[in-house]
Amino acid sequence: MISEKELAKFFSEFRESAFRLETLDHYSVPEESAYFESFLSGGDFPEEWEDNPWVRGMTDQGKILQRVHVLRSPLSDYLRFQLGWGYPGSIVDGEDIRIIDLSESDVQGLPGHDFWIFDDSTVLRMQYSEYGNFKGAVILPESRTSEYRGYRDTALSNAVPYTEYWSRHR
Repeated sequence: MISEKELAKFFSEFRESAFRLETLDHYSVPEESAYFESFLSGGDFPEEWEDNPWVRGMTDQGKILQRVHVLRSPLSDYLRFQLGWGYPGSIVDGEDIRIIDLSESDVQGLPGHDFWIFDDSTVLRMQYSEYGNFKGAVILPESRTSEYRGYRDTALSNAVPYTEYWSRHR
């Protein structure tokens, strides 16, 4: 199992593209907890989140970052936080974020777990606890890569751009 620290090297080493499928209604990210509490209590959008230097560091190099979040309305508090505060800065800095809302469209053929694909060749299946805590990632064998490319292609072709989705659900 790959730790969070070991996962970071994949982001520094990929050359062209990274794709993420997200499937959870809640992720427990310690660095976000104070912001999440502020969001829940009606706080102001944090200025430091107006952009995402981590994303910009990759997109400025011409790398492609894509993400599809598969979710279901009504949105959990965490999803409202992620959509309202978390995604906008990443989009400003060039990440292509899209949404599949299963309460609006019946998309079949996607796995019920998160994964990353780096450079169309390396697939990492993400592992989370029932509370959204990251437990680690597993590198899948090369024989599974085309299967996960298919999941990616299905997700991208059925998802709507974040801005379109959020303008309807804000």
